[in-house]
Amino acid sequence: MSTKPASARRAEHRSLPNRSLLLDTHALLWWLLDSPELAAPARAAIASPEARVLVSAASAWELATKHRLGKLPEATDIVEHLPGYVRRERMEVLPISVEHALAAGRLPGPHRDPFDRMLIAQANMEQLTVVTADAIFGEYGVNVLAA
Repeated sequence: MSTKPASARRAEHRSLPNRSLLLDTHALLWWLLDSPELAAPARAAIASPEARVLVSAASAWELATKHRLGKLPEATDIVEHLPGYVRRERMEVLPISVEHALAAGRLPGPHRDPFDRMLIAQANMEQLTVVTADAIFGEYGVNVLAA
């Protein structure tokens, strides 16, 4: 993990137009790990002091599940302390409402990933731009910023 807190990295970037961003799980992980995999425009948007950056409860669920299965060994500290990371980064938690759950369950199409389906439903209902490297989001009419 980077020795410089991500909140400090946020302050270093120039301002971008105000937008509300929902981080896909991999984008959240890349941000917190200061990974070079996160695209520069996405990094700048997340870093913008004007940005409202949200983390879905579904991403916490996905991180914990994948870590338990051994798929994210590098994320042990993040999984164990995610609420603190979210607070430190001045991000907001987006809870899963009954309405979000119903919308996710009603989504058409073959995409089967329950975490992505929830993020798609939340982004559509809350009018959020999703920071993701997954092209499937755009197929559901979601505004996307490439991670």
